[in-house]
Amino acid sequence: MKTIHFSDLYGEYLTMKQEVDEAIAEVIRSTHFVKSGKVLEFESELGKYLTTNVIACGNGTDALQIAFMALGLQPGDEVITTPFTFVSTVETAALMGLKPVFADADPDNFNIDVSQVEKRITPRTKAILPVHLFGQCANMEAILELAKKHGLFVIEDACQALGTDYHFSDGRKQKAGTIGDIGCNSFFPSKNLGAFGDGGAVFSSNDELASIIRSIANHGMKAKYEYERIGVNSRLDSIQAAILGVKLLYLDQKIEKLQKTAEFYDANLEGIGDLKVPARMSYSTHTFHQYTIQTEKRDELQEFLKSKGIPSMVYYPKPLHLQEAYTFLGYKKGDFPVSERLSQTVLSLPMHTELDEEQLEYIVKSIKEFYLKG
Repeated sequence: MKTIHFSDLYGEYLTMKQEVDEAIAEVIRSTHFVKSGKVLEFESELGKYLTTNVIACGNGTDALQIAFMALGLQPGDEVITTPFTFVSTVETAALMGLKPVFADADPDNFNIDVSQVEKRITPRTKAILPVHLFGQCANMEAILELAKKHGLFVIEDACQALGTDYHFSDGRKQKAGTIGDIGCNSFFPSKNLGAFGDGGAVFSSNDELASIIRSIANHGMKAKYEYERIGVNSRLDSIQAAILGVKLLYLDQKIEKLQKTAEFYDANLEGIGDLKVPARMSYSTHTFHQYTIQTEKRDELQEFLKSKGIPSMVYYPKPLHLQEAYTFLGYKKGDFPVSERLSQTVLSLPMHTELDEEQLEYIVKSIKEFYLKG
């Protein structure tokens, strides 16, 4: 059996090597490494896929900062989000002098518990920032209703959910990141659409807002050497755009493979000990950036899998309200019990397109062996 990788980026590259190599070579031949036609071409193609405006930027963290800036949020403004997420979700808000306000996570789908959001709204609240964690959307219809009721912006952290479909109760369907006022995305290499380095994008269906976002991401420029606002320097380079343009062609095919792998895990892991497979929400597809189980025996299971040559990861071992950097927010242990519990029980299994049947059978066999030995 081949070595099991948690994420097999090289194996994925080999499936489209000729196209990727030629795309890179084309950029090198052109010597247009920044703000080239490749970037504009990729923005256009991704925009067609998502049916929205796409503005590429340096990374997903920059995308969040640019979103706050484009909406005119000011120091002291409050943004409601979840403590069970990667740090960049709140890092940029804190850097801009905004106040992250947490609502706990849902114990089944890991996303923000919408039932807890309204009680967190104050006169200083300006935005709700749901995170579509691990590839499944938060309850956007309920979030949009709250935002409309209270006059708030909605900023989607869709960095882990590119390609996920959200299903509205009236039958409409939209891609993750295109539902709120602004969506933010990351092209970190391990993402479902990953670059060979850093990269990100900001989405907005509002043409005027998209124009502001594009200006902010390019030093606040409206024309060469003319600056209409304070901006930042956050650009996707041409080589990364060329690579992403190739990989975008295979994105739906990749998502389908990931979903089939998840179905295999589901069918073979359901009902084993106290293990819980990922919940599926009726309003969202799941694109499985991660396949994350829950078990009270998480640490022991992880060590056992390691002894069997099976890698796994914990996302996230400590929620943000308990991180040293964010003690200034005034939260304490016990404030968000679901997030704290998840940090002790979640475990992400290998999930990528290059897993074969033999490897998957070995993974589930090993998990069953762990529970049988008690």
